[in-house]
Amino acid sequence: MSKNKLAKFDEMETFEHVVQAPYNKIKQDNFYLRGNWAKDFFKNDNPIILELGCGKGEYSVALAEQNPNLNYVGVDIKGARLYNGAKLSFEKGLNNVGFLRTNIEIIGQFFGEDEIAEIWLTFPDPQMKKTSKRLTSTTFMKRYKSFLKKNGIIHLKTDSNFQFTYTHSMVHLNKFEVLAETDNLYESEILNETLQIKTFYEKQWLSRGITIKYLAFILKDKELTEPEIKIEKDEYRSYGRSAGGSI
Repeated sequence: MSKNKLAKFDEMETFEHVVQAPYNKIKQDNFYLRGNWAKDFFKNDNPIILELGCGKGEYSVALAEQNPNLNYVGVDIKGARLYNGAKLSFEKGLNNVGFLRTNIEIIGQFFGEDEIAEIWLTFPDPQMKKTSKRLTSTTFMKRYKSFLKKNGIIHLKTDSNFQFTYTHSMVHLNKFEVLAETDNLYESEILNETLQIKTFYEKQWLSRGITIKYLAFILKDKELTEPEIKIEKDEYRSYGRSAGGSI
């Protein structure tokens, strides 16, 4: 590991708005902020919104700038990426955004019942080979239900036609209320200031002529059915799927 990376990781340890709790450092059901993020971390009663798989954290930071009366937590396991958002938000003096470095598979250990208002899934790995690893699978929907408020909203923004097709099928099969959906966001009527936020990798995909898809829906507390459909796999290799270091 380079000295530059080590210096960044050491600096991130000093950020009070960054919590590092990967799988090998946390014990089951004893996370100190679970159910207490508003009171102990943000020190206000504003709604909390998660960005899962936040990468460099650009979306979380931009959302926090747009909405000072909302709190945001960006979650990712890649410390080398997370540093960028942590540093940027620190330099901007934002007090309504924080970052959690952990494995998303254990996300339910970090947030209590009805603690989260919305979830953003920005360009997640489509996991074309293993359904249970997809962040929009029924496996993850069950995890989200444990901490998402009643009628909580899930947003998916993706370059992957595979991811969008799968999620669209899952949402409609389970009769979730759809708030918005499009397979070409930048040519749609739903485009707004929030949806125009572009991450580093999104800009790369757009430059390649890849359309951006968006789907927003309300997660209901009900028994879920996993769709059984065959989906054509993405032919291209997305930027950054396996890039970036870890700590």
